[in-house]
Amino acid sequence: MREEVTFLFPYREEDITLVAGIDVSYDQDGFSIGVVVVLAFPSLEILEVAVEKLRPTFPYIPGFLSFREGPVIEKAFSKLCRRPQIVFFDGQGIAHPRGVGLATHMGVALGVVSIGVAKKPLVGSFLPPGEKRGDFSPVEYKGRVVGVVLRTQEAVKPVFVSPGNCIGIVEAKDWTLKVTGKYRVPEPTRLAHILSEREKR
Repeated sequence: MREEVTFLFPYREEDITLVAGIDVSYDQDGFSIGVVVVLAFPSLEILEVAVEKLRPTFPYIPGFLSFREGPVIEKAFSKLCRRPQIVFFDGQGIAHPRGVGLATHMGVALGVVSIGVAKKPLVGSFLPPGEKRGDFSPVEYKGRVVGVVLRTQEAVKPVFVSPGNCIGIVEAKDWTLKVTGKYRVPEPTRLAHILSEREKR
C-alpha cells in the first residue's frame, strides 16, 4: 500500500514499554467520565488507571467530538504517574472531514503518539478486507489514503484505523494488531471502555 500521509514515528519497537487506551462515557446526569488505562507492552498488563468526571460545556456536534470530550481526557491524562508512548482512541485520527479527529486533536494536545481505532467509518471509500486476521484495505478520502479497514479477528467485523499524531498509516495498522488480543478491538481501548462503563454505574 502506498502511503499518502507520512509522519515521523519517534520510537523503535524495542523502546515501546507503555501503551494506553482512552475512553469517555456519560452518566445519567450528563457528566462525562474519562478513563485512561496504561498497559505494559508487550504483556498488556494494566499498570495504571486514571479517571476524571466533568460536566461537558460543548454540545454534541458530529465531527467536533474532541471539543466535547477533550477537557475530561486532558484532566484524566494529567493524573497519570506514567507517560505512555502510544495512546489509542476509540475514534478517528486523520480519517475525518477536516483531517483532525479525536485521536489527532488529542494526540497533538497531549504531545503523544496517537492512533484512532473506530468501529465505523466517518469518511472515505474502501473495499472490504480479506477474512483473515491482519487483512486490510485502504480508506481513501479526497484522493488520498487516510487509513485502513483492518480485520483484527478472522471472520469478525473489521475496525477502521487511522493515524492520530506522529505515526504513519502502516505503523498505526501494525501497532493496532500488536495490542489486539482475542477481541475485535485493541486491548487498550477495550479495557478503557469497560472501566469507564463501570465508573458510570
